[in-house]
Parts: sequence; C-alpha cells; structure tokens
Amino acid sequence: MTVPEISIVATMYKSQDYVVEFCERVNAAMSLLGKSFEIILVNDGSPDRSAEIARECCDRFGNVILVDLSRNFGHHQAMMAGLRHATGNYIFLIDSDLEEEPEWILQFWPKLFEDNCDVIYGVQASRRGNLMSKISGRLYYQATRLLTGLPMPFDLVTARLMTRNYVDALLQFKEREIDIAALWVLTGFKQQAFPVTKHDNSPTTYTLSKKIALLIDSITSYSNRPLLGIFYFGAIMAMVSSAFAFYLILNRIFFNSSLEGWTSVMVSIWLIGGLIISFIGIIGIYLAKVFSETKQRPLMIVKEIYPGKHLSNQGKNYD
Repeated sequence: MTVPEISIVATMYKSQDYVVEFCERVNAAMSLLGKSFEIILVNDGSPDRSAEIARECCDRFGNVILVDLSRNFGHHQAMMAGLRHATGNYIFLIDSDLEEEPEWILQFWPKLFEDNCDVIYGVQASRRGNLMSKISGRLYYQATRLLTGLPMPFDLVTARLMTRNYVDALLQFKEREIDIAALWVLTGFKQQAFPVTKHDNSPTTYTLSKKIALLIDSITSYSNRPLLGIFYFGAIMAMVSSAFAFYLILNRIFFNSSLEGWTSVMVSIWLIGGLIISFIGIIGIYLAKVFSETKQRPLMIVKEIYPGKHLSNQGKNYD
C-alpha cells in the first residue's frame, strides 16, 4: 500500500451538516497542492448521522477512512486516535466543522519548509466571541501559563501541520488524563505560529464548566505548582502565627493584657477551615489523577474502521 504524503485528520461530534463539504473542500485544496493524501475522520460517539455520512464519503471519495470510536471519549482523545491511524509523512490536524478552513493547508505547507520547522500551528489573529469570551479565554491561558510553567500559545486553534517525527514523538505520551494542547508544547521540536481567522459556524461544545474542568485538568496533570503553593502557604502561615503567638505572650507578661474579640477568632477559624478544606481538595485531585493512571484503562476503543480493508483492526484498544 502506497504511503500518502499527507494525512488530514479530523474529529466529528455533531458534525453531520459539515462532513460532506469538509471532504469536498479538502479534496479541492489538495488537488491544488498536488500531493497524495488520505482523510482520517474520527467519530467521537456523535449522536447524529455523522458516522453514516462519513461512510458515504468513504465510498464516494475513496481516500477517506472512518475511525468509529465505541463511545464519546472526548475531543482530545479522539484527536489522538486519529493521529494513531494517520500514515502520511506529514499530518494536518483540523476540526471538521469548517470553523477552521481546510484551505489553510495551502498556506501552512510552504511555511513549514520556509521556516524549516516541525510544526506550523494556527492561532487566532483576533479571538472570536463576545467580550466575556475574550476575557475568559485570556484568563485561561494566563492561568495555565502561570500554574503549569508551560509556554502555552494564546488563542490556539486545532489546525496544525506536523511532521511524522513530531507526531511519533507526541504519540509516546501514554497518560489517560489528556490536555492535548499541553502535550503539543511538551513534545518540543521547532514550532511556528501562523495567524488565522476562525469562523463561528456552530455553538461551541466547550461550555464554561468544561473550560474550568479543562483548566483544572491542565494544571493538575502537568504541574506540581499547586502542591508547592500549599506547602509554602502553610509555612508562611506557621511563621506568621508563631510570631503573633510570641507577641501575645510578651504582651501578657509585660503588660498583663490579653486579646479580646470573639468575632475575629470565629472569622479566623472559618478562614483557616475553608483553606484547609480547599487544600485537601487539591491534594484529592492529584490522588484521583494517580488513581486514574494506575488503572491503565485504554485511552480510547475503536469500534470500527471503515472501509472494509481495515476491518482487521476492529475493536482495538489504544493505551
């Protein structure tokens, strides 16, 4: 079997309205580029007709492969599944909802060689959304940078063109708790940003609660800074309270006076109690991460690979 020059990898979730146009636009763009290619569509347990339409695209275009996961494992796990099935010398990762243009590969491809790098990744030239969305996005990236120490690029999009060496290195990560944006950074290699304009075709599936959960996962999966922060905070509190206790003892001995005010005592108890509970919660999150990793459950389970010549891989689990 001839190895394609480029693999285009895209995930699907509630994507039935975009799959056909996505495949058509990819084929049109690649005909201009003049490189052999394959399209890997990963169905992440989509509840609509995305998988059925993808099968029709496989039959129609001939260069489309459907990787159908057994259930919804999450966007990041689905992307890793697609990368595992990509066989090309270069891999173009992109969302299938057309908010990111398949035609970007025509710009990413020459840039990859001009800059002699391993990755060209898209960043939004101007973040889409309302003011609150822009502010929350900026705070997310700032918090991630501060608490993980990773130089996370601001306003990342999924679209990125990668060399085979980079993807092989990326796939060496085996953790179950995935923040793929952090893994992109941790993998290293030479990476260059490319400004793009992301469209707003559909409501985002990343709600505020999911963004908060992703932030917590990013921090606790890739950094021990919260644990160090707990230690230093406790040490500072111990020193401050020791100094205050010494002051009270001296005040009692030399001035025969004692501190009054039950309100301040109660406030202090509630404050310290709340901090202790939150700190225990942080430690609990880390313990839960360890528990999740030690179970060694598969990262994703592939139910079917279509067309039929790939059926020998059905039901394969991926660590």
